[in-house]
Amino acid sequence: MSIELIHASRVGDWQAETVDLPNGRTARLEILRHVGASAVVPFENDSTVLLIRQYRHAAGGTIWEIPAGKLDGDTPEVCAAKELEEEVGRRPGRLEPLVTILTTPGFTDERIHLFAAYDLETVPQRLEEHEVIEVVPTPLERAIEMVWSGEIHDGKSALALLHVARRHGLLG
Repeated sequence: MSIELIHASRVGDWQAETVDLPNGRTARLEILRHVGASAVVPFENDSTVLLIRQYRHAAGGTIWEIPAGKLDGDTPEVCAAKELEEEVGRRPGRLEPLVTILTTPGFTDERIHLFAAYDLETVPQRLEEHEVIEVVPTPLERAIEMVWSGEIHDGKSALALLHVARRHGLLG
């Protein structure tokens, strides 16, 4: 295997890797080697989650999401708590891991660690200069309807919401 650095960026390194495939062939693949991320479903109470409406230039506008961010050297738990504080203005009293997912395995090794957060304490919101975020308290049942209807089309958010809905007895 050979590796060529194409571009180093703040989200990861783009590499061209020449690899031997399981079928015996050799291929040159371009891969984004990502540092990983965490995302968290914050529960305001037993039946209400705090979704965010966030402007995402790459997505073409404002989309529904849950708070998330890159690991930046933190553990997944620390990252989830930090992003929740920064984006929503809440500190979790308790974090529960849900699942770790691969986002787009065709071109990146990015993994996002999904969590649920409970027993929230209000703290100052600390948005970064590029973040345009509105926090929207939403009944969990409504959030799940938004997943099924396609209103929430962000993969990490949809999957995290489905996991918490199952834990809360809304899905079989």
